[in-house]
Amino acid sequence: MKISGKAVVLTNGLFDTKSAKTAHGLIRASKRFSIVAVIDKKISGKFISLDANEKIILDENSSGIPVYKDLNSFISNSIEASYCIVGVASAGGLLPDEMKSELLLALNHKMSIINGLHSMLNSDNELSSCAKKNSVIIHDIRKIKSRKELSFWSGEIAFVKCPKVVVMGTDCGLGKRTTAKMVVDALISKGYSAEMIYTGQTGWMQGWDHGFIFDSTLNDFVSGELEKAVVGCYKEKNPDFILIEGQAALRNPSGPCGGEFLVSCDVDGVILQHSAERKYFDGWEHVEAIIPSVESEINLINAYGKNVLAIALSSSKMTAEELIAYKNLISKSLDKPVFMPLEEGVDEIADILITLKK
Repeated sequence: MKISGKAVVLTNGLFDTKSAKTAHGLIRASKRFSIVAVIDKKISGKFISLDANEKIILDENSSGIPVYKDLNSFISNSIEASYCIVGVASAGGLLPDEMKSELLLALNHKMSIINGLHSMLNSDNELSSCAKKNSVIIHDIRKIKSRKELSFWSGEIAFVKCPKVVVMGTDCGLGKRTTAKMVVDALISKGYSAEMIYTGQTGWMQGWDHGFIFDSTLNDFVSGELEKAVVGCYKEKNPDFILIEGQAALRNPSGPCGGEFLVSCDVDGVILQHSAERKYFDGWEHVEAIIPSVESEINLINAYGKNVLAIALSSSKMTAEELIAYKNLISKSLDKPVFMPLEEGVDEIADILITLKK
C-alpha cells in the first residue's frame, strides 16, 4: 500500500522547540507528504517558510504553510488532507494526553494517522475503533518488526565501494538528519549522485528510499538492518555518495549509540554535529550529565579508526554573531573545518566529501 499525499501536522504548541523536529523535517523536505498546514496554538496565524539554507522562518507571508490554532479551525477552512501527522517527539515517545482529541477529530474527518511515537496508537481502543468506523488507518511507524523481517549482519557491507559518510552528533536533537539531507542536495547540485540512509521515523516520513528505524529495532539486528539499507541502496541506485543519518551520541547516557555506524557500516568519514550552547545532554540537566568536549569526541571517533571530516554547528538560542565567534574559537583549537549549515549552507562540506572520490 502506497502511503503518500496531502497532510496536516500536529505540534501541540511546541513548533518553536526541538520537540517538533519531526514537523521541522517534513517542512524542509518530504517526497512522501505534501504539508498543507501545521496545527499549533502558540504560533497560530503565522506562516512557515524556508530561507535559502533551509532555516525555518515564521512570518506573515501568506505564500508559506499556514498555522492554525486547532484542527477544527483547519477543517473549517475546507483544506484537503488525507493524513494527520503527529509532528512531535515527546519524552519517552508517549502521546501527550491533549493530542488525543485532535487525533479523534482527524479520524472522524477521514484522515489516516501517521504516528512516529513509541506509543502504539492502534493499541488504544478508542482510536482504533474510530479509525475502523471511518475506514481510515492508523500507521504506527515505530511498530517493532518480527524476527522474520529482520536481517543479521553479514559482512556484505565490504562490497559497497562508494564513500559512506555518517552525520553523528555530540547529543540528540542537533539537526543530524537535516545536515545529511543538505549535504546530499549539495552533492547533487555539483553533479554527483547521492542518497541518504534514514535511521529515524522522520526520515521515513520524508520518503527516503532506504533506511530503517534504529530505536524500534531489536538490538541484535541493528547492525544487520543498517547494512541491509546501505547495501540495498548501493545495489539499486549505485550512487557516488551515501550519507547516513546518525542517532543520539556515542556517550549520551540515556541512549548511547554510534558504534554501529563506525564499525558495522565501516564508514569512510564522519561529519560531527555539535551544539554551541549546550553544557548538559538534553533532558539530563538535573543530573548534570555534561556533554564531553568536541575534541574528546573527535579523539574517541579516531580510536575507532575513523576520521572526522568536518564539524557542523547548530544553535537555536545564540545570535548569529555569537555563533560565528564560537565557530572561530573552536576552529583554531580543533584543526578541523567548522561550518554552520543553517546559516552558511553546506557547499564546502560537500567539497570535502568529493575529495574522498579522488
